[in-house]
Amino acid sequence: MTNARDNGDGPENLAAPQQEAAFFYGLFLRGHSLEELRRDIGVSREVVCRWQRLWWQEPLVQRRWEHMLRYRTQVLAIFNTLVSLEAALSHLRQ
Repeated sequence: MTNARDNGDGPENLAAPQQEAAFFYGLFLRGHSLEELRRDIGVSREVVCRWQRLWWQEPLVQRRWEHMLRYRTQVLAIFNTLVSLEAALSHLRQ
């Protein structure tokens, strides 16, 4: 069995949430749909329910799933803040 550091897909290999949010914000500035980006960043209730079922079956991976959920929540919050700031600045520029 390999650990996350060996296979390159563990939480410690994720970009900082600020960097991930900035990437999605760049897509937003290039004209991508705000709602589609939010769906891409966020984790739907359906996915969370599936993850939770897996947690019961695989308790050893529970921490990884919880970390991923927290990470995606942070990215979405930062992204929403960037979008709100852009809207406020845009309003002030007019």
